[in-house]
Amino acid sequence: MRNAHRLLLAALLAAGAGCTVGPDFAPPKAPPADHYLPAEEAANGTATATPAIALGEKVTADWWTLFHSPRIDGLVKDAIAGSPTLEGARARLAAARETVATAAAALYPQVNFNAGVTREKLSTTTFGLSPSQFPLPPNFNVFQVGPSASYALDLFGGTRRQVEERSAEADYQQDLLDAAYVSLTGNTALEAIDLAEAAAQLRAIDDILDIDRQNLSLVRTERQAGSKPDTDVVSAESQLAADETLRPGPMQQSSVAKHALAVLLGRPPGSWAPPEIDLAALALPAQLPVSLPSELLHQRPDILAAEAELHAASAQIGVATAQVYPSITLSASAGVAGLDPGHLFNPAGLIWSLAAGLTQPVFDGGMREAERQAALAAFKASAADYRQTVLQAFGQVADVLQALDHDTQLLAAQQRALDLSSESVRLQRISYAGGGTGILDLLDAQRQYQQARLGYVRAGAQRYRDAIQLLAAMGGGWWDAEIATAQTDGPQPLEKLGRPGRTRTDDNTVMSGAF
Repeated sequence: MRNAHRLLLAALLAAGAGCTVGPDFAPPKAPPADHYLPAEEAANGTATATPAIALGEKVTADWWTLFHSPRIDGLVKDAIAGSPTLEGARARLAAARETVATAAAALYPQVNFNAGVTREKLSTTTFGLSPSQFPLPPNFNVFQVGPSASYALDLFGGTRRQVEERSAEADYQQDLLDAAYVSLTGNTALEAIDLAEAAAQLRAIDDILDIDRQNLSLVRTERQAGSKPDTDVVSAESQLAADETLRPGPMQQSSVAKHALAVLLGRPPGSWAPPEIDLAALALPAQLPVSLPSELLHQRPDILAAEAELHAASAQIGVATAQVYPSITLSASAGVAGLDPGHLFNPAGLIWSLAAGLTQPVFDGGMREAERQAALAAFKASAADYRQTVLQAFGQVADVLQALDHDTQLLAAQQRALDLSSESVRLQRISYAGGGTGILDLLDAQRQYQQARLGYVRAGAQRYRDAIQLLAAMGGGWWDAEIATAQTDGPQPLEKLGRPGRTRTDDNTVMSGAF
């Protein structure tokens, strides 16, 4: 008898496993590209860019340390520890993982323990008896206690596909968490550069105003000596007044950057002040890491999120297809019953039941087939979205690589312009004092110096921004990152941003020929 029970259990499990309808998902293949830029642009650009491009190298988790600024390091770490955005993303990931467990529970038998009492009245005529002949009183109580179990056989894999879909949705939430991390660290570094640029511009403007005041003092001295007309004094005063209008712009940029940093760090802007960051003290490494195009697909959270959505859409096809096929449910119950609680301990009150039910859809007005076709269409849409996401990612990397080359050229040109204009101002002041040139020549040299000084600051800051955008475009190193979990009391443990059990390959895609 025991062997028979084991054989029956094995048969039920085999039947429950059944087959799995719908496509088996495999990650899409990488596009046929081994470089980001056209050959002509690559030959003329990144080979001479500073910093150089280290193709095939991965971004480290603490990439912001490449700028050699302890204050930027501190800002990014504080943002990771205090960001409400990361806290919300973690909570959504936890909820998504619980939905996987919810769906997986349907793969197992559902067992319950039941206890109850029922007040009943039977019709004696149903049994063809008179009330005096009926062995029970017309009204009586029935006490019953015992377990029950039910098991829905997953013959065609609909439940397994639903678990697969929920798992893909959890992967999607993991990718959104990774994307939030990359966005947070990148935006924090960018706002820090904006803050440093504004401070550098204000220092440059202050230097320009000092030169304006020196020029004005020189002109007034010459006017008092009778060698220069009043118009020269007015022109010098006008230049000073015009240059004073340069300050509000960088001051507003500084305020916006301070407020943005406070929000990124999870602080009210009114109760937090950022540290001072010196743009001139920052540095870039000799080389910036750039992953191979084939590796970018596994490093960008937006691409991984699009892949997870595609996976979920693939699994939904199986869920919809399984609804067309029959379903079988097994149920069993056992226990004891009696007319009073004392009978529950009497072996004679033992009851049990076994049941099996089959449901085969016959006619539903085309509903199930329509759901299946909708799932197929949704999969095609997700496939197109995935391809578009990959292309946009490659385009972003190409843009930033080209921008870094242009930054190198622009910064060198601005340095030359700054050196020449500074020397021009010095010579024009000497010439003006000696009567060799007029005030317009001096003011024109001053304007050129002003433009070169501010242009050099902007060019230097833009190079740092583009370097940050490149590191973020490479995935921002989330795969090695640690995020402080949201806790209000005590030390904050660190949580890896990995995805256990999730594997990725480039073979056997369900979208062959997608690129």
